[in-house]
This record gives sequence, C-alpha cells and structure tokens, in this order.
Amino acid sequence: MLEFVPLHFRDKLSVVNPRGRLGIITLWSTRSFVMQKLAEIGVDLNRETSKIAVIGNLYGNGIPHLLRNLLYNPQIRDLAIFGTNKSGSAEELIAFFERGLEKVRHMDEEITCISGTNHLIDDLVKPEMFVEIPRICVFGEPSDKESARNLYEYIQQFQPPPPATRERREIPLPEVRVKRFPSEPRAHVIVKEKPLQAWRELIFRLVRFGQLVHLQKGDRQELQNVKVIITKPGLDEPDELLKYNISREELIQYQAEMVEPELPPDQAYTYGNRLRQYFGIDALKLFGKRLADNPQDRHCYFTLWDNKVDIEADSSPCLVSVFFRVFEGKLTLTATYRTHNALDAWLRNVYGLMKVQEIVSSEAGIEPGAITVISHSISVDPARYDLAQRIAESKAFTVEMDPNGYFVISIDEEAGEIVACHLSQDGVQLGEYRGKKAERIQHEIARECAISDINHAIYVGRQLAKAEECLKSGLPFEEA
Repeated sequence: MLEFVPLHFRDKLSVVNPRGRLGIITLWSTRSFVMQKLAEIGVDLNRETSKIAVIGNLYGNGIPHLLRNLLYNPQIRDLAIFGTNKSGSAEELIAFFERGLEKVRHMDEEITCISGTNHLIDDLVKPEMFVEIPRICVFGEPSDKESARNLYEYIQQFQPPPPATRERREIPLPEVRVKRFPSEPRAHVIVKEKPLQAWRELIFRLVRFGQLVHLQKGDRQELQNVKVIITKPGLDEPDELLKYNISREELIQYQAEMVEPELPPDQAYTYGNRLRQYFGIDALKLFGKRLADNPQDRHCYFTLWDNKVDIEADSSPCLVSVFFRVFEGKLTLTATYRTHNALDAWLRNVYGLMKVQEIVSSEAGIEPGAITVISHSISVDPARYDLAQRIAESKAFTVEMDPNGYFVISIDEEAGEIVACHLSQDGVQLGEYRGKKAERIQHEIARECAISDINHAIYVGRQLAKAEECLKSGLPFEEA
C-alpha cells in the first residue's frame, strides 16, 4: 500500500496515518485547533488505524503545492474541507477541478488562472492529469457543532475503493519569472541622504514595481508621483559615480548649464532660461531677496510651464515648478517634474537643482536643506532594462535610523506585561506601550504611525514576539 509522502510543505503538514486515504484541509484554521476538535468528537487519530492520512492548511497560494502533493500520492482522492474560509481558497480548489484553467493578461503578460476566478496559477498541472478527480466535501467551520457532527459521520462511513493507479507523478514547480511585483504605483516615497543613494533606490523601485506602458515613442516601465527626499544634498564621491559610468565633472558642468539664463538658438527651452529670463524675471535672485527680507515667505513658488506655448509644443519642459521654503531653519527646495527619464536625466536634474538651491541660499543668506523631487511620470526604457536591472541588483543590505524614533523592549515582571518604550533619536521618551500580548502592542504602534521603516518594524515585531514567549515561559528577556 502506498504511504503518504509530501513533496511540498512537509513541515507544515500533520501526517496522521501515512497509509490513510483521506486528506483534511483546514483552510485558515490552525491544524492544532482542528485536530483538537476531531479528537473531541471522537475521530480516530491513531497513527496505525486512522482513516486520515494528512491534515493541512490552504490559504490560497498553496494550491499548486497541494496539487503536486496529490499527484504524487494517488491513493488520496478524497478531501474533506473543514476550516474557516477567509480567502476563497476552497472555491478556487473546487473550480480547478470543475472548470480547469484559462489564459488571461496580467501585469502585461499572458498568464494562467483558474477559470472563473482571479487566482493566478502555473499551467504545468492540469485537471486531466489526475487519473481520478478528487472528491471534495465541504463541512464548514470547526466551531460549528453540526459541521463537526457531519464530518464525524462522514469519516465513520468512509470506505474508499482501491485507487485507480499507484503511479506517482512528480511535476516540478515552475521557475519564478516576475517582471513586476505588486505595489501601489502612485505611492512610492524614497528618503536618502545623498543624490546617488536616492537614484539607486529609485532605479530599484522602477525595476521591481514599474508598470509597462505603451506610448507613441515606445514602451516604458513607469511609476507615477514618485517622491524622493534628499536630506543632505551634496556632491557624490567620484569613485562611487564611476561605478555606474557617471562622471562627476559632467554633472558639475550640467550645474552651470542649469542656471544659464540665455537660451541657445538651437534649443526650444532650457531650465535656466525659464527660471531667469523667459518670463521677464530672474526668479532665483527674486526669491533670494524675498527670503532674506522675510525667511517665512511662502510665495517663492515658480512655474516653468507656459500654458500658451508648451501644451502644443513638440518640446516642452519636464521640470514644471519649484518651491523654496525655509523649514527647520534651512532652505528647502521642492521641484516637480511632469515626466522624468530615471536612468539618464534624474541624477543630472538633481545636481542642477542643487545649484539652483545654492544660488537662492547664497542670496538669502540661509543654509541649504533638503531637496524633494516629485515626478508625476517617471520611467525607464525597456530597451535599457538590462542596465536598470544591474543597478537594482547592486542594492546592498542597509540599516537606517527610523525618523519616527526607536523602541526599547522590556518585561515588567511585577505587572506581567511587555513594555515597549518609544524614544526619539535624541533619546527623549515619546510614549510607552504595554500589554500581555505582542499583537495588541503591534496594533497600537501601527495605529499611531510610530514606525515608518519596514526593517525597523520587522525588528520590533521580532522583539515583541520574543518578549511574549519569555513572559509565558518565565525565561529572562534580552533584546537582541
């Protein structure tokens, strides 16, 4: 007799009797809870005599693995679904066998999904590969007494015929080929100290999350309304720039071009001309004077876009506005771009903006601060995707200080509580979160937006979970 041998998720399955013929799918309910309920209603869970071979969850993304486990174990052709169905995975599994697969377009590629659902799946396993289509019975939730009673009666009467085949089929999982990962493509925010750091992260985001769009001029991998904050603008090291074949001398030369008021006769526009001559004023000198007279002035906003000309023009400015504002004692600059070439133009533009900021800062006598660049439409050309991918792959592991502060986790043994002390980067206590459960503290921290960095959030989550375990076991807790 065939024994159950899992190919996938071996450590996430509860094997009851390897020679059993029935599989129990618990969906989102924990296996331990379901096994407890089965024991309470008198279901045989003995390793030698139970009719149940295996008990496992099915959250949704595990369907390909479940199907492969079934093909490799043809003796199991009966499945009982007994669990909380949060994601529709029960219906999707049933639909796979009843309706099969269909081709759809997703993320600009033709891929496969289970017919009648939105569940994406590989097409290496098809319903017709099963000599016997599994018989699936749905029994409801474990907490429902009637569902439990019906399952008990079903198992008591379960007497399957011999399997139609004993041939094990092993179908490999497909190679992962992802051109774009899901995200909100209009909500990417990047905060870095220096221009090159910000540029590398920007390329990474476009490679990983950019959407393929089709323009008259060609395809682009695009994100919208990307916001990049450079907190300490300044020249990057020449050697670091050369790693990406970027010359610091050329960037400095571009800075001079960026603030030149005269328009060369062979160009439709320049940023320097729009900022300093085109509209009959030198905005940089004007803003410098206004801010020198009144550092709290909020009128230092300038648009480079000429509605009468640029809407119909063949060549129009990408930089459409600048805004100067003294914030936290320093002169900040926010620049907005209509469209942006991330690979070739973005870093050059930032260097040009640093020069623009420098002139206004000098005129106003105010120290320069952060530069924020907002790009309404920013993209890379797929023809140069290999370069963008290489830049993205150069991203290193980094740990950055969370501007929202940090946490010191401890245990108050007298109160029997986990304590999460929230401090600013200067060490000033901002608040305190207490509770016996890590999950409660997690939700409170999230509600108050006390963490802004993903790496920081994962770290704090690990420490809270560790503290809860120590609180339960009585072991000493040390944050690490």
